[in-house]
Amino acid sequence: MKKVLNAGIGGRSFIMDEDAYQRLDRYLDRFREKTRMGAQAKDVMEDLEQRIAELFSESLKSDQEVVNLTLVNKVIGQLGMPDGTQDDDDFSPAGEAPPQNQTRKLYRDPDSRIIGGVCSGLSYYLNTDLVLVRVLLAVAFFVGGMGFWLYIILWLVVPVADTAVRKCEMRGIPATAENLRKYSIYK
Repeated sequence: MKKVLNAGIGGRSFIMDEDAYQRLDRYLDRFREKTRMGAQAKDVMEDLEQRIAELFSESLKSDQEVVNLTLVNKVIGQLGMPDGTQDDDDFSPAGEAPPQNQTRKLYRDPDSRIIGGVCSGLSYYLNTDLVLVRVLLAVAFFVGGMGFWLYIILWLVVPVADTAVRKCEMRGIPATAENLRKYSIYK
């Protein structure tokens, strides 16, 4: 018989077995030690916990399912450590590689924006050149005015990539610890 715990991760509640909880707790402690970011470490840790919660939610079929050690090891193997290395704990999975086919999500890019970041976000989503997207939208604007309305609608509907996790999703790269640190808004 295993003991299960109710743990809050990234603002969400998960039921975890005791081994999985201890493993995740050790990983988060080691990660915090290796960040070396001072006051900004709190924000990086919050982003990391949100990403862990997203990965748990994607893997679990229901809220009543228990997070086990296998799932925790899979998530830790996917995220790694802030220096790009893998966690060297006893429980780390042998030979598991993070998924290579990361899907892109559409967000407005606040870093490369001129007006609202719609064109920059579209260029990441479509994996095309930013100048090409801006030229096509400008042509659509002058030919019938559809470019203007398309831009306004996308500006209102598409969310902003305001967290490090969203910036990674927008670029289609995995939200590993190194990438979270790279795209953190608190550099």
